[in-house]
Amino acid sequence: MHYHIILTTRCNSQCKYCYEKSMNDFDTDIEKKVTLDLSAPESSEIDIGKLKKFISKDENAVIIFYGGEPLLQINKIMKIIDNIEVPYRMQTNGKLLDKIPIHYLNKIEKILVSIDGDKERTDFNRGKGTYNLLMKNISEIKEKGYSGEIIARMTLSPESPDILEQVLHLIDSGFTSIHWQIDAGFYNHDYDKEKFSFFVNEYNSSITKLIEFWMYQVNHKKVLKLYPFIGIVDSLLKGEKTLLRCGAGHSGYAIRTDGKLTACPIMTWIEDFVSGNLDSDPKEIKKFPILGSCNNCGIKDICGGRCLYWNYLKLWPEEGNELICDTIKHLVTQLNIKIPEIKELIKKGVISNKDFEYEKYFGPEIIP
Repeated sequence: MHYHIILTTRCNSQCKYCYEKSMNDFDTDIEKKVTLDLSAPESSEIDIGKLKKFISKDENAVIIFYGGEPLLQINKIMKIIDNIEVPYRMQTNGKLLDKIPIHYLNKIEKILVSIDGDKERTDFNRGKGTYNLLMKNISEIKEKGYSGEIIARMTLSPESPDILEQVLHLIDSGFTSIHWQIDAGFYNHDYDKEKFSFFVNEYNSSITKLIEFWMYQVNHKKVLKLYPFIGIVDSLLKGEKTLLRCGAGHSGYAIRTDGKLTACPIMTWIEDFVSGNLDSDPKEIKKFPILGSCNNCGIKDICGGRCLYWNYLKLWPEEGNELICDTIKHLVTQLNIKIPEIKELIKKGVISNKDFEYEKYFGPEIIP
């Protein structure tokens, strides 16, 4: 099981699609859909000994440091690493990556760093100077000897459908692992039919071009780790059915600052999604199935349901949700078209099935 440990709910950024949108969403009637629980403290108060005992019951446990911004709690990160021997991952905005000792950083084998593309895009979304700071910090930890995987964690806004250009910039800047999430369906107030319809058309066109670029690289023996691509292709090659791709509610949970377990790190404030606590047996943690129309969808077995939060709360109108699903169907369809070509390249020995394998549930989005 993968466990996102919420070290703090504080963050040292005020991103447009996170902090800014959450400020604008206060007056919605979300409390009519779910029971809120805002009782958890700002910073983690969990007992390390209790956490160790809980983790020891799961022979496949992986810990993911999460926030807020987890690097605001570097001392807690180091204390957990000193006391618990498991694989570690982290999702961070990257602003404090240079502050954690390299010995500890190398214990965190995969780091997802929030960066939305080029300097103009990243600074617009995340604040002036963010891009240069992130690139400096990433360069510094590599120079110090960081040997793990660094994944660019992009957020794509409805105003910015140019996934091709932004991914190409990140590749040119040295990133070899990238994933993205579309900022759609997560807030009650931000649906604009005309604007989002335009985004979907432009985004789908850009995805098609990005797949063509990716396939060019594949044909030249280089399978770039674009997680939405390798995840879907891996399943198509194996003919496997998938549950929710991120693992929320079945293979991945969040540990709140008070020790309660919830189905997903973005649901820690919703009582309905509490799944257990640190006294629970990991095998008995409550699971959450995907609901509604997803179960009748033709690509359900390859998509898995997109997002548990989106699936349960349905904050956008149905027409908006259908537009979101159009982006997923397009992505799956376009990759499926390439499967015969990929199989032929595998048969010839140009690439192998292993090139598309990846660790599930540690953070990168497969279904954006």
